[in-house]
Amino acid sequence: MSRYLLSVHMAADEVREPMSEEDMRRGYEKIDGLEREMRASSALVFSGRLGVPSEARVVRASNGRVRAIDGPYAETKEQLGGFYIIEAGDLDAAVEWASKVTLAINTPIEVRPFIDTR
Repeated sequence: MSRYLLSVHMAADEVREPMSEEDMRRGYEKIDGLEREMRASSALVFSGRLGVPSEARVVRASNGRVRAIDGPYAETKEQLGGFYIIEAGDLDAAVEWASKVTLAINTPIEVRPFIDTR
């Protein structure tokens, strides 16, 4: 089994329709059901949701000194909003999981393999 990163990308300035409490409840139920399915099949290693990019700090070394600055590293419209680390037999199997995630949250998912250093 190989490990894959399923990264959830969100546009920081994208205006989304406000969700009703019922819509939010149904959304959390979809995600909970999907994560239970991932755990049951031993695919889910770890998942996390991230705070907004404006809360980020970038730590950078230059000439032997370290500097921390506010904000995201990349100047881009889309930012990383969360992720799943999964185990899957191959890229096609990882893409199947990503398909389920994107259907559950209606957000693009990037699938990238980890480099196996074992």
